[in-house]
Amino acid sequence: MDNYEAVLDFFTKAEKPVSAGQIATALGIDKKEVDKVMTKLKKEEKIVSPKVCYWEIKR
Repeated sequence: MDNYEAVLDFFTKAEKPVSAGQIATALGIDKKEVDKVMTKLKKEEKIVSPKVCYWEIKR
């Protein structure tokens, strides 16, 4: 599973909004890599931000 799929899967399973740092820690991926994936997910409109610095899957 590549980083994109891992981060997207994490968002899908998350029960509340999460930060990039929380994702990086949980998945053991560098935060810069998580930020890159999140930028792509934002452009694809797959994630939304309900509050500053926290993101969740768009439902």
